[in-house]
Amino acid sequence: MENLFQMQFTPQQVNAITNLGLAHVGDAAYELLVRTWLCTQGDQTVLKLHKDSVNLVKATAQAKFVDKILPLLTEDEQAYYRRGKNSHTHAAPKSASPKEYAKATGLETLFGALYLLGRTQRLNELFYIMMNEA
Repeated sequence: MENLFQMQFTPQQVNAITNLGLAHVGDAAYELLVRTWLCTQGDQTVLKLHKDSVNLVKATAQAKFVDKILPLLTEDEQAYYRRGKNSHTHAAPKSASPKEYAKATGLETLFGALYLLGRTQRLNELFYIMMNEA
């Protein structure tokens, strides 16, 4: 049985997954990081945890955060980001512009690829850079 919490896909396996498939996985990985990080920030009510989570996972916040890490990405990471950013999504939330939504999808695609490749240390590193002064 595969350990779905510690994936070790090969680059070929990850590249075979659609852009939006990677974004789907990356969305979950990103949200888990956000929720875990918020819980480590001190005692909070469940309502506050929920509101803070929503504020950090929405497309507008992700678009802002991605600007912090773009200059730090390797060529391979940039390629995953571009794959997601350039995906043809059919719907964007009313709260985000199409440009913000594309950037957020790029971030989620990058996070999905890193998660599936088993590069959790790099995921943490990028996440903490994004959360610095969030």
